[in-house]
Amino acid sequence: MSTITECLSQVRLGEPQVHHNLVLFPLIAEKSTEPHYLLLDEALARGCARVTEVSESGSVPELRFVNECDRPVLLLDGEELVGAKQNRILNLTVMAPAHKSIIIPVSCVEAGRWRAESADFASAKRAHYAAGKASKAAHVSASLRNSGTRRSDQSAVWQDISEKSARMQAHSRSEAAAAMYQQHRASLDDFLQAFLPVEEQAGAMFAVNGRIVGLDLFDSPATLSNLLGKLVESYALDAIDTMQTGPEGAATDDPQVMLDDTARAAVECFPAVGEGEDLRLHGERLTGGALVKEDRVIHLCAFRLQGRDNAADHGGSRFARASQRRSRWIH
Repeated sequence: MSTITECLSQVRLGEPQVHHNLVLFPLIAEKSTEPHYLLLDEALARGCARVTEVSESGSVPELRFVNECDRPVLLLDGEELVGAKQNRILNLTVMAPAHKSIIIPVSCVEAGRWRAESADFASAKRAHYAAGKASKAAHVSASLRNSGTRRSDQSAVWQDISEKSARMQAHSRSEAAAAMYQQHRASLDDFLQAFLPVEEQAGAMFAVNGRIVGLDLFDSPATLSNLLGKLVESYALDAIDTMQTGPEGAATDDPQVMLDDTARAAVECFPAVGEGEDLRLHGERLTGGALVKEDRVIHLCAFRLQGRDNAADHGGSRFARASQRRSRWIH
């Protein structure tokens, strides 16, 4: 039995929570542990960790994470860092070792800025929207498979942000994804208040407009409790984006099917950037990844790729024009 399969065999679905067109299914863990790590926001608040550009000139797909804490720090896939030369998001989940400096793989979510606003990055206290994380996950898996790197299709990320921002009437001089969260702050707060963690909940699965779109699972209910707000906001932005066009009153997909498909997904294993191993998940309509340490799944994420071709295979030509237009920012 694979690590992912064994982990999911010890998870059951809780009672769904609903707000407008977003449904959250709690993932209840039969076995859990207390986290041995700090989270990004905790480490930055304590002042024992820093995030900077890799050098004075900078590099769009990389940042430096300096961990001077006595414990490892968990950096979540999609968490947004703001400041320095341009805002970035994590390309995958990383466990940064204690008392070490590592280079972390990121994507830019602010295409129109390449100038320093600060020496260090701050946490935006949010994660990238779920649909964008799904596309990025497929690209990162392809990058690992093809070149051993953990890069997204940066032009695809920019193009997706541009199109979503236009739909959501969120405008930014620097083309920052942050504008969408600012524009819809009141609605996002309503979603945040509607979803609360339940006892023994270690993960969450989400459905938008009746369709299962993704899940996140952690090794500890404490971790889920601290990160649930970021997850809800990530999916809520997509729910707001599609609220007017989504099917009214559509029946929700069976969440157990998503769990089963994730458990059956093909898995590739790679040494992690920090501690542990990176597992990349592939299915016919599923993509995702997991960080595993000592046979324990620290974080698992999986996404449905609905109604579109595999982004990793077909992204190049679609976004070629955007890549040419924005190539001036890639260093």
